[in-house]
Amino acid sequence: MGGAGVGERDDPGTIGRRVQRLRVERGLTQRQLAEPVYTPAYISTLESGRVRPSDDALRHLAGRLGVAFDELATGRSARLVTELRLRLTEAQRTLAVGETEAAAGQYAELLAEAETHGLAAEQSAALLGLGECALETGELVPGREYFERAEACLAGAPLPARVPALRGRAVAHYLAGELRYAVYLLETALDELNRGGLHDPDALLLLYASAIGPYMDMGAHARAAQAAEFALALAPQSGDPALVARMHRSVARTLVAEGRLAEADASLAKAAELYRGLQIRTELANCHWMRGYVYAQDGRLERAEEELREALGMLTAKRAALYSSQVTVELADVLHRRGRSDEAAALLHDVLGHLSPERGAVHAAAAHRLLGIIAEDARRTEDAEEHYVRALSLLERAGAAGDLADLCRLLGDLLRRTGRVEAALDAYRTGLGHRTAPGTTTLGPAPAQPPL
Repeated sequence: MGGAGVGERDDPGTIGRRVQRLRVERGLTQRQLAEPVYTPAYISTLESGRVRPSDDALRHLAGRLGVAFDELATGRSARLVTELRLRLTEAQRTLAVGETEAAAGQYAELLAEAETHGLAAEQSAALLGLGECALETGELVPGREYFERAEACLAGAPLPARVPALRGRAVAHYLAGELRYAVYLLETALDELNRGGLHDPDALLLLYASAIGPYMDMGAHARAAQAAEFALALAPQSGDPALVARMHRSVARTLVAEGRLAEADASLAKAAELYRGLQIRTELANCHWMRGYVYAQDGRLERAEEELREALGMLTAKRAALYSSQVTVELADVLHRRGRSDEAAALLHDVLGHLSPERGAVHAAAAHRLLGIIAEDARRTEDAEEHYVRALSLLERAGAAGDLADLCRLLGDLLRRTGRVEAALDAYRTGLGHRTAPGTTTLGPAPAQPPL
């Protein structure tokens, strides 16, 4: 976000008119403006738009006219850009503390201003913010469109700069149930970063942590566990990021008031990074969830419950509803296995109240599956069957093949125990069909390991 370069300046005619207006406003003659480096004739040619001024000429003129180089080259005052960035970090803070609607309003205003002044980086940041707000409120299609527009604004930028928008797109596809495409987007970016030597820890952390959910839903548990460990190893160790970010924001305000804009920008960049870190809390919560899952698979249920509650605390604080639903289902499973089935069932019914087939179908199916198992244990066969059938219809819609095969086995076992052998065979056959469906759970090679 530095000063304007040759590639992003106005045409000679526009610059010429701007120089003439500022010179007249300041009561300077062409000779006074030119001295001691240039001639009045050069200034006359420049003001008429017949010559493209060099960076050196613009710096000389900016110094004589008492304006910033950027303002002369692009018509934008450096103060305006810095104040826009200050407001962007304010909007990030609003989103980070969970006030999503207010943040969306702030980002929409900022987007309009950034578009008016032709500021691509600030435009992209505002679109990214609107995308994150849309994910928080479950508006997945508008969210994806915001991320696509943010990515387009940065088309020429290096991959690490585009990663937040790309990751946002992947998460929108994932939450809409398009698991394989989400994984494809994340793994492609990871490979490009790792193999191309673009070792940007923040970008890698964001991608690895975001891949955990889709990996789990596709049954690629080993890959999810590996991604979680990579993400936790990459996680920055800071004290209270919200506190430090607030300090940087206050410092930036003071510096803006004193006209020390370059220093203000440096403080704002630090604050923005910390707020991104706060939003990454959601991703780090996924890593704790993954650890809890691994402990649960290993039979270490007490440790599993600790990790899952840690994840849930981090997620609930961020109001990340779909993610917290997923963790709640895992926690309910651990509680059920620890003999606390009533507590587990209460959690699951609460989760189902916040989900719909369009939002979180895989998570809703997991809740119905576990409620079915709890009902079977309590000899409530009809309830169990109803939960299994509802889970099946949700999973078929989402295409989560690994889970479908497992559910068909559970339903088949239930039908066989109640004497409905033909129906049980049908369920088993359906399950086998999903188990062998080509390409449903087979992924390509795992992404390259980051240099930790």
